[in-house]
Amino acid sequence: MSTRQPQLRAILIAVSMALMAVIASVSGLSVAQTHMAVEWGASQTTVLWIINVYTLVLAALLLPFGAIGDRLGRKPMLITGLVVFGVAAVVAGFAPSAAVMIGARVAAGVGAAMIMPITLAVITATFPEEERGKAIGVWTGVAGGGGILGMFLSALLVDVADWRWLFLLPVALVVIALAMTLKSVPDSRERSAHAFDTVGALVSAIAVIGLIFVLQEGPERGWTDPITLIALAVGVVAAIAFVAWELRRRDASLLDVRLFRERGLAGGSITLLVVFGVQAGVAVVLFPFFQAVLGWSGLLSTVAMMPMAVMMMTASGLAPKMAAKIGARSTMAVGVALATLGLALMALFVSVDGGYPSILAGMVAMGAGMGLSMTPSTEAITSGLPRAKQGVASALNDVTREFGTALGVAMLGALLANGYRGAIGDRLDGIPAAAADTAREGIANAIEAAPGTGGHAQDLVHAAQQSFVDGWQRSMWVGAAVMGVLLLYVALRGPRNTEPLRPGEDAEARLRVS
Repeated sequence: MSTRQPQLRAILIAVSMALMAVIASVSGLSVAQTHMAVEWGASQTTVLWIINVYTLVLAALLLPFGAIGDRLGRKPMLITGLVVFGVAAVVAGFAPSAAVMIGARVAAGVGAAMIMPITLAVITATFPEEERGKAIGVWTGVAGGGGILGMFLSALLVDVADWRWLFLLPVALVVIALAMTLKSVPDSRERSAHAFDTVGALVSAIAVIGLIFVLQEGPERGWTDPITLIALAVGVVAAIAFVAWELRRRDASLLDVRLFRERGLAGGSITLLVVFGVQAGVAVVLFPFFQAVLGWSGLLSTVAMMPMAVMMMTASGLAPKMAAKIGARSTMAVGVALATLGLALMALFVSVDGGYPSILAGMVAMGAGMGLSMTPSTEAITSGLPRAKQGVASALNDVTREFGTALGVAMLGALLANGYRGAIGDRLDGIPAAAADTAREGIANAIEAAPGTGGHAQDLVHAAQQSFVDGWQRSMWVGAAVMGVLLLYVALRGPRNTEPLRPGEDAEARLRVS
């Protein structure tokens, strides 16, 4: 590879800016939920759809667009995605109604699905082997910490200006990324003798939509709601059909599922699924703690998350050097162990009176652990598919993250809610019945109902805060147990502690050595 160092740096900045725009838009709009509901008179369900439809469309189209980018050219796909995403962000910023906003978010999801897999594919196709690990470390740092950073900047814009100004961030990032892409990013594509796997693309999209929909809507609608069960059935059947179809297509497949027998690809995928799931679930737990227990604003709450994000991004950059010394599997194992320790520390020491210091050490340890585990996991996935399939490899990496995020939010969120309800029931003696019923719905409801209970207000607030901490501890211990199982898996079946497998290696040779 003859590309000069300054151009490599420009390429990395361009794809990182593009990725940041996509990641920031996943979490950034969460800080404006109340503003949208008030301005448009929208229900909570509508507001949640405005937020969730973006992720749903993004996840569904990642694999098809990753494969199309491999064939038609990664640079044209990235440019198209940036234009679509940027226009959608502008429309969203001026949306006069919830319906227009939902349409803009759908379009943004389409653009994001073009951008996200291509950013990593550009790195794996452009950077020489000796530079690739460092570049992937930067990419994973942005992917992991970008959501928290994006939420902080969005909350800042909402606080100092207006909620619509939060779309200024992704638009600015898109403009910079587009200019740098046009100037610095080289085109790369892979020619294929086989027709595009249209059936596989459609079936994969149906499977992802069904399963992500269940994880997003299950907690709200109920896990036994007919719509939830139908979506689950559709998602599972489509996933089985996808695997059967891809096994039949073999060399002409969208994704050669046989490669999951290779320990690097399987280990990297499972690690990312669990790590991103736990991270997303912890975020669901942290924000109510900051706002309802500590009484902090949305902006201050996002500032409080920054130590974890900074440690995650720093450790992601250090992970390639560590993997070069002790091996990918050992680096992943150290990262998972640190993240497990972080969860255990938060579960052990969190308290109402202890406040922020009681969880800070756990947050820092968890951030460092996630950063160390994400980079070698991502490299194991991209190395697990041949060069001609790097768009698909990147998309697989992204789909895994999206599934993990949705699963973690659903699981840890449900554990927290159930733990809270179970704990507060014994602390409502003497509280008026109506206020007690409201308090059982959640800590925010309890704090809102407290002023109407007269002399019981302080007792109700304290009961809700303590019950939330009880639910927190339960969810953190479950998260730590899940990470403990992952640690055992990585130690036994993680990528080998050897040089990363190269993207150009023959797939059949991989299967033979596995």
